Amino acid sequence: MKSSTRSQAVEIAEEYYDSTEADAFYLNVWGGEDIHIGLYDTPVEDIAAASRRTVETMANQLGGLTAETRVIDLGSGYGGAARYLAANFGCHIDCLNLSRTQNELNRKNNVEAGVTEQIDVIHGSYEDIPASDANYDVVWSQDAILHSGNRPRVLDEIKRVLKPGGQVIFTDPMQADDCPDGVLQPILDRIHLETLASFEFYRSELGARGFEEVAVSPMLDQLRTHYTRVGEELKSRYDDIVNLSGKEYVDNMLHGLQHWVSGADKGHLAWGIAHFKKTV
Repeated sequence: MKSSTRSQAVEIAEEYYDSTEADAFYLNVWGGEDIHIGLYDTPVEDIAAASRRTVETMANQLGGLTAETRVIDLGSGYGGAARYLAANFGCHIDCLNLSRTQNELNRKNNVEAGVTEQIDVIHGSYEDIPASDANYDVVWSQDAILHSGNRPRVLDEIKRVLKPGGQVIFTDPMQADDCPDGVLQPILDRIHLETLASFEFYRSELGARGFEEVAVSPMLDQLRTHYTRVGEELKSRYDDIVNLSGKEYVDNMLHGLQHWVSGADKGHLAWGIAHFKKTV
């Protein structure tokens, strides 16, 4: 294991997700159990149902999950994916997450679900994963790696903690491979980042680290639908969420969501499920 050298982007993300305003928003609007982009059957589907479908789809894509499978979820949020994997496949999951607020609720929900023996909740950063080498069969992550200011380091850590033949499966809001320079600045400013990754970045960087591509499924339409649905839900419950998160937070969130929708409409963004296998 290495000493912590967390990027500034991770520090900013930790402060944000620990805030009362953000916690109330993600619990009450974004999906609660699963706070990531959903897979929608219809443009008006319930956010939580669509978000759970992403978890189910990723788990089915992995295949072969059993009680012997050790998983680490990088940026695990409230732990919804971990509870799904524990309840449906018996896996042991380490939830690595930088928000103490989210981790506290994760632990509480694990007790209520009766899966504390299968899930460990760990405060930490995926830029320095607190685990020994070759410790996991699966690295899982949903819409979290974008918050790193040093994504190559995250991929180094993923390689380090995976067993030979281990799998990494993740989603991440990204820029298109052919995205023009500068057009995503409003989004980057909003989330305090200098760059977004791309499918080309992940293919190249993981390939250089001895991973082979199992499947990459671009689904930009799902990103657009998700951010649209979150905006619709926020508008429909505006007064209630303002009481929880404050008018400034809610108005800024609505403005930021529109940047994502616009970026998707222009083809400047990317999102999907990426699945790779460690070969060396």
